[in-house]
Amino acid sequence: MTKITYIQHNGKSHTINVDNGLTVMEGAVQNDIPGIDADCGGSMACATCHVYVKEDWFNKVPSKTEGEDDMLDQAYEPKSNSRLSCQIVVSDELEGLIVNLPEKQV
Repeated sequence: MTKITYIQHNGKSHTINVDNGLTVMEGAVQNDIPGIDADCGGSMACATCHVYVKEDWFNKVPSKTEGEDDMLDQAYEPKSNSRLSCQIVVSDELEGLIVNLPEKQV
């Protein structure tokens, strides 16, 4: 299990343990974290699991694919540290990962 912190737009923080092999999005959905809609269930067909990866973690998560980058164009207020949480697989290397949630999902 890996500890991940989700920070809502209003500043409320949720730190949970997520099973390795799941995605950051699946961890949020299974633990009822508000702000991750995950409308497509993780098939990278929407951007409703959009998160901002904390800058000091951004180079530690696997790189974005071209398809993810294209899908992020549809996200609400994408930034250089934007990721789809369905594309970040949880592993021991991500222990302590912090992601911020956008004001809303589109």
